[in-house]
Amino acid sequence: MENRAEYGKELFLQGYSCAQAVVCAYADVLGIDEPKLRKLAASFGGGMGRLREVCGTVSGMFMVAGLLYGSDVVGDRELKSAHYKLIQELAAKFREKNGSIVCRELLGLTRPEGTYVPEERTPEYYKKRPCAEFVRQAVEILEEYGEGRNV
Repeated sequence: MENRAEYGKELFLQGYSCAQAVVCAYADVLGIDEPKLRKLAASFGGGMGRLREVCGTVSGMFMVAGLLYGSDVVGDRELKSAHYKLIQELAAKFREKNGSIVCRELLGLTRPEGTYVPEERTPEYYKKRPCAEFVRQAVEILEEYGEGRNV
């Protein structure tokens, strides 16, 4: 894909959640169709179902990393440790750029809004939310890591 980060950003601007946009930007590499990936990531938007916990872009980044580099070998602590190291490195890069990996902190909220109902996607919504940029950054962070691994 020519510009995966911009594609992810565009998906968010089309109305997909932050987590869905990041994961679907990798559909071609993952070999999983976008509808399945959208379902996989559906619960993680808004900091996990609008709980405003871990940012959905970060969760999406972790899902892609798991599908690309995670281990499915039970009991192999070395493989598990190596993967957790990767996850912590990805989180550190996102945190370095944005100051946090927590949705409410990134959005400047003191607490969750207290509703599970997502906001309507209007021009005003996009003006006050930096989420499209977070999507782009998360995909770029994954791309930087993947370049060294031929992905």
